[in-house]
Amino acid sequence: MRVLVTGATGFVGTRLVPTLLARGHEVVALVRDADAYAPPEGVHVVEGDLLEPDTLPPAFEIDGDPVDAAYYLVHSMDGGPGYEERDRNCAQNFIEAATAAGVGRVIYLGGLGEDREGLSQHLQSRREVERILAEGGPSLTTLRAAIIIGAGSASFEVVHGLASRLPVMTTPKWVDTLCQPIAIDDVVGYLAGVLDAPETADDTFEIGGPEVLTYAEILRRTRRQLGHRLWIVRVPVLSPELSAKWLRLVTDVNPYLARSLVEGLRNTVIVEDDRIRDIVPIEQTPFEVAVARAIDEPRGSEPAAERSEGSGS
Repeated sequence: MRVLVTGATGFVGTRLVPTLLARGHEVVALVRDADAYAPPEGVHVVEGDLLEPDTLPPAFEIDGDPVDAAYYLVHSMDGGPGYEERDRNCAQNFIEAATAAGVGRVIYLGGLGEDREGLSQHLQSRREVERILAEGGPSLTTLRAAIIIGAGSASFEVVHGLASRLPVMTTPKWVDTLCQPIAIDDVVGYLAGVLDAPETADDTFEIGGPEVLTYAEILRRTRRQLGHRLWIVRVPVLSPELSAKWLRLVTDVNPYLARSLVEGLRNTVIVEDDRIRDIVPIEQTPFEVAVARAIDEPRGSEPAAERSEGSGS
């Protein structure tokens, strides 16, 4: 199958592209700077920008043949002024180009969380992107995930930063919020798996790891992987603004990402519909194994606007 991957240089995309190749698919990667991208052998690279629609049509074909499916893995993880409009415009330009090219399917990785809970701004933006993609011609498959455990995941890097630096934490009540983190290997397994499962077209699925944990447990168990114990002291009232300032004080996270992460922590993000496990059966990675792999993996940098994660962002 001929497949387009947007966000090919990001946290998820860099892992998905070689997986698709290994499964026998032809892959075209849309990147903003081809000179800065070292693709796996066999990948067709097209330079373009989702904010510049005239640059997109060449990405939807391989050697003159149209692509069959396209992955949308782009999200402005850095936040900042105007990120919602940028994400909206990127999604609109992408789906218009995909529709014009006659693409059969689009696969999107969004964020886990129920609309009725009062989603954070970032999750609201992801839902809006999801709606825009659904209005196009291709069939849409959406996977929704919470925190993705892996080196380069914005959410996990904050968890890792906190767990590695602070033996004692004074934290707000959100540390008791429930979350269902998932290993990046499992996310890639599901993303690649739905491509070969036509029954997943025009549907939305929730993906998660084998355990539901509080954020306090995630922090404690991550620090334990580093060989230390963690004590957490809860503060009854700590506003999102103060929480974000606290994150910026003890980690390297930028101000906009800190605020978006804190806002997202208000939402319980657990899988309530696990149909995907019967359609795309994978062996779920235990939390400790996922954390150990993430800690051991060398850290690099990727463009923040091309990162894509779940609701832990």
